[in-house]
Amino acid sequence: MAKKQMLYTPDGYQELVEELNYLKTVRREEIKNDIAVARSFGDLSENAEYDEARNEQAKTEARIKELEELIANAVIIPETEIGTSIISLGSTVRVWDEEGQEELEYSLVGSNEANPLIGKISDQSPIGKNLMGAK
Repeated sequence: MAKKQMLYTPDGYQELVEELNYLKTVRREEIKNDIAVARSFGDLSENAEYDEARNEQAKTEARIKELEELIANAVIIPETEIGTSIISLGSTVRVWDEEGQEELEYSLVGSNEANPLIGKISDQSPIGKNLMGAK
């Protein structure tokens, strides 16, 4: 089964790469040390610290696998393709909210980069879909 390609801005793709690098280098080493310390406490069958460290290791390895798949299937939209006349992925737009009587600023990003709390909305969201292609 072919994996779905995901669109990313250059910044969003770089964040994925940095997180993967952090997990593979720094976080794995921290967890390895946590497991070693927990083992030194003795009986592993009743060792909550050991169980917690192993659970953290499993979550980290799952996230590494997920990031590797996302990176392998990433399609990066070059900044040169982000125009200023038509709204597309990577564009930053200002819209007027008639109900709240305020101007809002959004950046259109791929669905995996979306974070509405900081103004990054997905091109697949209802607002994003309506903004895509507008002038």
